[in-house]
Amino acid sequence: MKNEKKSVSRKGRAITIHEVASRANVSPMTVSRVVNGNSNVRDATRDRVMRAVHELGYTPNLAARSLAAASGTRIALIYTNPSSAYLSELLVGALRGTARTAAQLVIDTWDNLDAKAERAAARALSKSVAGVILPPPLCESKTIISELLGDGVSVVALASGRSSDEISHVRIDDFHAAREITEHLIAQGHTRIGFIKGHPNQTASARRFEGFQAALADAGIAADAGLVQPGYFTYRSGLEAAEKLLGRRQPPTAIFASNDDMAAAAISVAHRRGLDVPRDLSVVGFDDTSAATTVWPELTTIRQPIASMADTAIDILLRSIRRKESETRLVVDHVVAHLLVKRGSVAPPASASG
Repeated sequence: MKNEKKSVSRKGRAITIHEVASRANVSPMTVSRVVNGNSNVRDATRDRVMRAVHELGYTPNLAARSLAAASGTRIALIYTNPSSAYLSELLVGALRGTARTAAQLVIDTWDNLDAKAERAAARALSKSVAGVILPPPLCESKTIISELLGDGVSVVALASGRSSDEISHVRIDDFHAAREITEHLIAQGHTRIGFIKGHPNQTASARRFEGFQAALADAGIAADAGLVQPGYFTYRSGLEAAEKLLGRRQPPTAIFASNDDMAAAAISVAHRRGLDVPRDLSVVGFDDTSAATTVWPELTTIRQPIASMADTAIDILLRSIRRKESETRLVVDHVVAHLLVKRGSVAPPASASG
């Protein structure tokens, strides 16, 4: 309760990095390293800092002084994502960023476009905007990116699983995050862990699966292909994958779903089968969208701060747009710290606790 009161009492003014450092009992430099995604920080320290960031509502501003020139700049957010919870976070961050900087936000959806249609859409868009934010899976399209860059439009990729030298990125370390949450399950005593993959058209999906595999290998747990099911970041695909996993002769004692929507679906399937979560089955997700706290029990998950990432992408995009007058193009790979959020969906396996 004390933490809640402190957070509320500071809503009237901006939280400083020194206040975060004091709350986390670290130096301001350590806070800076964590919020900027520096990997040279111990996991326990990173968790402590991110907890303080969340409790105090601290939002780092990459370019506060230089954003005054953004007034009237048109920025587009183009999306195609089946998760309404993810999309909600994305829009909140983008709207917050453009409102703060007085930029104009154009929002559009490009669903099921082939390469020719993507090329035409990108060309049309480039005539009316100075910059574009591309979340997954559009940020994986070489066609869209090459067309926009060719027309002189600045691009920031949001939540991609990889970086590149062509465009700026705002992302988390999906590999490290997936490995960390898998290690949490292993520490609870789970060795038969089911995995529901993300959409194959997104690089983040592959990185999360690689992190999962790395944690198993580090613990000496043999990989079992039968405990891995395809998914598409949708609730329905989570239902189908969880049914297959829990219908096995030897079902897993835990399931790691690559996003919260699919994890929520896994909990639903478990309940339908008469299983108690987490007594009979532990379930973890990824992203910490609203879906994580609208199921029971609430999900243990990885917090990917999508809203603040979109806000940060606005800052980077505006800096890039202003750099067009110079000869050098601004390319930033901004890795944001993630946070393992422990809630009520994980417990030791029944065999271990019994």
